[in-house]
Amino acid sequence: MAAPLSVEVEFGGGAELLFDGVKKHQVTLPGQEEPWDVRNLLAWIKKNLLKERPELFLHGDSVRPGILVLINDADWELLGELDYQLQDQDSILFISTLHGG
Repeated sequence: MAAPLSVEVEFGGGAELLFDGVKKHQVTLPGQEEPWDVRNLLAWIKKNLLKERPELFLHGDSVRPGILVLINDADWELLGELDYQLQDQDSILFISTLHGG
């Protein structure tokens, strides 16, 4: 069984409003059989952090189009997106580019 992981999850660009206005979360993900990847992290975020209107953050098992995801300051598209395996002390930043007008 894999050891628990400690990661920093941050929301910006208005996405933090779905999380009671809290931008930074220091998260300990429990140990599990499979390695943690971004897909598992999103399910965990939905269950444990997301406070309202999940349709504004999630689309299926991924983030909504218009939400940028950076892992350790690199675009997640370069790292395998949902399949990126999280490492201890990773920093995951979600930035909404969707703004009302």
